[in-house]
Amino acid sequence: MSRTMTSQKLRTTRWLLGCGLLSLAALSSGCTSYSTDSTEVGVRTKKFLGAGTEDHIYPPGATYFFVPFLSDWTTFDIKLQNLEMTSSSGRGDRAGDDAIEFKTTDGNDISVNVTVAWRIDPQKAPYLVAKVGSSTVEVKEKLIRPACRTYVRDILNELHSEEFYISEKRFQKAQKAMEKLTLELGPEGIIIEQVLLGEHRFNPEYEKVIHDRKIAEQNAERLKSEGQAAEAEQIRNLEKARGDVQVQIAQVKGQQERIRITADKNLYESQRNATALLTEATARAKGIEKQNKAMAGAGGRTAVKLRIADALAGKPIMIIPAGNASMQKLDINRMFDAIMAREASGGSSKASSHSSEDND
Repeated sequence: MSRTMTSQKLRTTRWLLGCGLLSLAALSSGCTSYSTDSTEVGVRTKKFLGAGTEDHIYPPGATYFFVPFLSDWTTFDIKLQNLEMTSSSGRGDRAGDDAIEFKTTDGNDISVNVTVAWRIDPQKAPYLVAKVGSSTVEVKEKLIRPACRTYVRDILNELHSEEFYISEKRFQKAQKAMEKLTLELGPEGIIIEQVLLGEHRFNPEYEKVIHDRKIAEQNAERLKSEGQAAEAEQIRNLEKARGDVQVQIAQVKGQQERIRITADKNLYESQRNATALLTEATARAKGIEKQNKAMAGAGGRTAVKLRIADALAGKPIMIIPAGNASMQKLDINRMFDAIMAREASGGSSKASSHSSEDND
């Protein structure tokens, strides 16, 4: 019991002595102000009582007062930053060629420009002060740069030379590198936002081989395109020729149809005319037949005689006798009148005899 009380008194005495010393130092030397920018966080490290890095941060955009010889003050920039490793002069974190070099799976040497976008996790700032360094530059050089060059190189080693010309393949490897760096650097307080693969260069010999191959492929593709264009032109010409033939066939068919229609029309007209002529001829024949039948009877003979008489009416007829007989003038009209009278009387007597017979 007495030992416990003695220990507590000792600790109390030490605390009071420390406070006294701090007060004395503050009074003798005064406090110094420490500030953080809008993109910075601060970390305080105690040198004496409770020596070590504090596990909390001092937020951005504020001013703090500490006794200078009792504390160390560290600030980290927490905005997004780039680690640029390139072969271009005047760019990147190094003056010379800083591109990442590696071998492809088929043994070709290649270098590629790589940019890694990263930032410090504010809550891990005390850890970085205690384990890595006391500035942003120190953290980048000691932690971020070695990890990026190692893991990016290891992942790009998985590519075949020709795959490096395929943008999708390069993008996949960049994503894989980002995931790997996040896995390795995340616990250390580093957040990886993006990994970008830039310009790449093979060794000159392989570059020439690739260049020649690309030229050959382009020529082959051009010839293929020209061949396809020629084939397409032939197809278009063939289709046009087929179209022209179809038009000509249609024209010929149309002309044949017009000829057929005209021929049918002419045939119809001829048949109709022939039918009309045949009908007319048939009618005439029937009329002549009837006339012939009529002329075959007594009345017909009389009609003939009458027609002869009409034809000779008023014309003198001379009868020249044979031998030495003298010529006599014959009055044909009187002769026909006599003939007609005789015919008329003969017809009357016949009619009378027929009447008498009927009466009997």
